[in-house]
Amino acid sequence: MSKPEGRVTLLAGSPGPAVPPVRVRLQPKVSHDMTQTAAKISEPQPLRALERANEIRLARAQIKRRIALGEVSAAEVILECPAAAKSWSVGELLMSQRRWGTKRCRKFLSRSSIVETKQVGTLTDRQRQLLAGSLQSSEVGEIELVA
Repeated sequence: MSKPEGRVTLLAGSPGPAVPPVRVRLQPKVSHDMTQTAAKISEPQPLRALERANEIRLARAQIKRRIALGEVSAAEVILECPAAAKSWSVGELLMSQRRWGTKRCRKFLSRSSIVETKQVGTLTDRQRQLLAGSLQSSEVGEIELVA
């Protein structure tokens, strides 16, 4: 009985066809040419991304300062949602207020069933209204306690 070429027949209990060992390169081949890395850094897209990240960072810092000074409330930022605040976490925004730490922030957000890492831009209208209303009522309560 002859076997057709290209077919492998395995018998029950046989170890299978012999597979030749394969060599795997664990580390990629690295070129030590400095001009290649310099060319990658000077591409326009990464520079634009860095510039955009710096713009957002500066805008957030300005919003944080304005919230700390009382010029703008966190409720206004949540309702208006400026472009710089869209990817900002709700927890970071709330903690930029005076006397707001992680514990107070978590306690406040747990009442609304919102995770502190949720981004301001992904809040639904209902969540925005709920948070803003709760913040405004807590601000009125603070003023009454202080006065």
